[in-house]
Amino acid sequence: MKPINLLTSIALLLSLDIALAEEINDAPLTPASVLESASDADWRTPDPDKIMVMEIASGRVIFELSEQFAPAHIANLKVLIKQRYFDGLAIIRSQDNYVAQWGDSQAGTDLAKSQGKAKASLEPEFFRAFEGLPFTQIESRDAYANSVGFSGGFTVGTDKQRAWLTHCYGALGAGRGMAANSGNAAELYVVTGHAPRHLDRNVTLLGRVLRGMEHLSSLPRGTGNLGFYETESEHVPIKSIRLGSELTGPEVINLQVLRTDTPTFASYVKSRTYRKNEWFLDEAGKIGVCNVGVPVRETSATGTTD
Repeated sequence: MKPINLLTSIALLLSLDIALAEEINDAPLTPASVLESASDADWRTPDPDKIMVMEIASGRVIFELSEQFAPAHIANLKVLIKQRYFDGLAIIRSQDNYVAQWGDSQAGTDLAKSQGKAKASLEPEFFRAFEGLPFTQIESRDAYANSVGFSGGFTVGTDKQRAWLTHCYGALGAGRGMAANSGNAAELYVVTGHAPRHLDRNVTLLGRVLRGMEHLSSLPRGTGNLGFYETESEHVPIKSIRLGSELTGPEVINLQVLRTDTPTFASYVKSRTYRKNEWFLDEAGKIGVCNVGVPVRETSATGTTD
């Protein structure tokens, strides 16, 4: 008999846990019911040093950074943030159904803002080795990867040799030119439309938005080529970008993310795959990795607020 590998055994245990829960509870399994029954142990609090906060006129956008996939770019990004490089720069591109991008509109000219001690270019971090990566696989017939799932709360594609972050809605990436090593995290973008998965393994992804996507997805669309704003008056000024570890008092980020390595998350994926809400007349029974979504909740000194 062929031995059962560790991933298979974990998957079997998770499916048994889900089946048992459904036998005990006759109520339909829905995303809301899964989250209502989640314990505090099913949630994690992100490291403040892996949180990035951007302030623009319309509000705050909060990101979580994934150092297990892009350690060099994130280290350089932190240098830029601590030097206040992004303060006073702007969002310079908003392409319909695609991305919003920010950086120095004068980059490449004598008027470019100094990047100080940050490295001017970095070797690409388009993927990493799969070996040693904690990975929760989901059942999904993905068009861009042999297998897909989650690692540390981030969507991941893999061929079981390499693993990479995927361009789902809200993904944070480092812009680059034609050369693979031309990016350094001084120019960033967020996916604000459909999931452009053809970019996977061609751009270094750094993390994802946890809160505040509405401030990026609702930006006026640029009328220039690829959605770039054609005049400086169209630019959306960036008040500041800070690390979560730099914030104090009422500015501190109080968010928790549902862990993606638990039976509760397996139940959540199943509830999103098989829609049992009364409204659904014909449930899909299938799901794409970008349609799962990892829940985030706000917390306070007195407990959770959502």
